[in-house]
Amino acid sequence: MTISLYDASIPVFTQMLTALSDVLKKAEAHASAKNIDPNALLQARLFPDMFPLVRQVQIAVDFAKGVSSRLAEIEVPKYEDTETTFAELQALLTKVLGYIGEIKPEQINGQEGIEIVTRPGTPKEKRFTGQAYLLTYGLPQFFFHVTTAYALLRHNGVEVGKRDYMGAF
Repeated sequence: MTISLYDASIPVFTQMLTALSDVLKKAEAHASAKNIDPNALLQARLFPDMFPLVRQVQIAVDFAKGVSSRLAEIEVPKYEDTETTFAELQALLTKVLGYIGEIKPEQINGQEGIEIVTRPGTPKEKRFTGQAYLLTYGLPQFFFHVTTAYALLRHNGVEVGKRDYMGAF
């Protein structure tokens, strides 16, 4: 049995971004119920040299839309990453879920061998096949930032568990 490039990407991004949206809703409710300034959660970091929650969500979204677009060989939409509130993060997640939801299997399937170049023309330039880009770069990066967002909230007392992290599957 084989798995398609589409099945390994779009449904995974959709599941995890939907779960992240639900976790953020719980975080906002937690802040409200406990009289916590929402910015205490939105700007939370696990260590001073790490990005805060807001940036973790933005980067996860960037990977979902970027990987999906590159595999489909369509232009990656540019977003400003200016979100500062839970509502703005929810709007961003909704926008990206809508965007990747429009990408069809036939746009991605069969793209395993295309060349994808990251950071072209820089010392950090990397070249991947479509399959290697998804499996060894895109998905690990995406999961790192989704997991870090979850960990930030759990560390700060938001009552979430593995089922929240995983979402519906």
